Amino acid sequence: MRSTPAPGRALVVGATGIIGQTLSSQLAAGGWTTFGLSRSGLAASGVTPVVADLADPDGLADALAGVAPELVAITAWTRQATEQENIAVNGAAVRHLLAALEPAGSVQHVALMTGLKHYLGPFEAYGTGNMPDTPFREEAPRLDHPNFYYAQEDELFASARRNAFTWSVHRSHTVFGFATGNAMNMVLTISAYATICKELGLAFVFPGSELQWNGLTDVTDADLLAEQIIWAGTHDAGRDQAFNIANGDVFRWRSLWPRIAEHFDVPWEGFEGAPRPLEQSMDGMAAVWRDIAAKHQLVEPAVSRVASWWHTDGDLGRTVESLTDMNKSRRAGFLGFRDSRDSFFHHVARYREARIIP
Repeated sequence: MRSTPAPGRALVVGATGIIGQTLSSQLAAGGWTTFGLSRSGLAASGVTPVVADLADPDGLADALAGVAPELVAITAWTRQATEQENIAVNGAAVRHLLAALEPAGSVQHVALMTGLKHYLGPFEAYGTGNMPDTPFREEAPRLDHPNFYYAQEDELFASARRNAFTWSVHRSHTVFGFATGNAMNMVLTISAYATICKELGLAFVFPGSELQWNGLTDVTDADLLAEQIIWAGTHDAGRDQAFNIANGDVFRWRSLWPRIAEHFDVPWEGFEGAPRPLEQSMDGMAAVWRDIAAKHQLVEPAVSRVASWWHTDGDLGRTVESLTDMNKSRRAGFLGFRDSRDSFFHHVARYREARIIP
């Protein structure tokens, strides 16, 4: 059952991110009057840009005057040096945003995107302490460690009580998706790595841990996550709930890695004794990527805007099992799924079409 009779006005916060770009495009295509908030002022086709900084409450209030969204999706965060700083900055971002929207009184539903660090802990205590068993389920209690996801949730819950809107929290795993100008993307990072390996005649070496190479894992397609956010914001069963969101299948990197190598026509190596992180092996490759971009007439010559070596190292270097239970979402009526292997190569094709990789 729908909670709104027809598409209305929507605001996507973090509109240039891997989720924000996809979500704002889906909303606009679905007939929503869609606004995309970012510091750069960039937005997808059909989306009205809103230029604002989440750290500036007064500027936010000015920028959002007249927007009056019914559906709000928060997909942005800013990494800080410590978790206490993450809590201060990212908790305040949610607080400032929702305070800026209060005067209009238009908000009916707010969706907050977080992730599996809800179960695994923050960067400073990642995979330590009394973690819940896998597959992770939404009813698992919070960990003892301070966590900016918890701070963001608490800001959301407090504002929902004051302003009588409904909420949803979407806990994604590693995201496979398409985004331009956003490097925190495993598909694009791995594609750039394979492209550099081919250019230099290097082996395509799995950079991560033995557990990630041999063990089962799952991932989240960005399009699927956007679909779940829209579903939660428009159906009664999505109200006031936290939902995991993963593709619904599992795979092993030892099976997918050779397929990626074959796709890019490079020799490959698996895990051999210890992780071999991309941040080290790809250090100093900026000039190589500039040459590749010039040779193939690519749109982005800066490898720092294409690949995020540390981010993919973090995901592939995990030494704890990460699997997500999707039963709560299914029982509530969201039945979307993706084949993770197809998802990877689907987005590779989109990057090729956009001239981001050759």
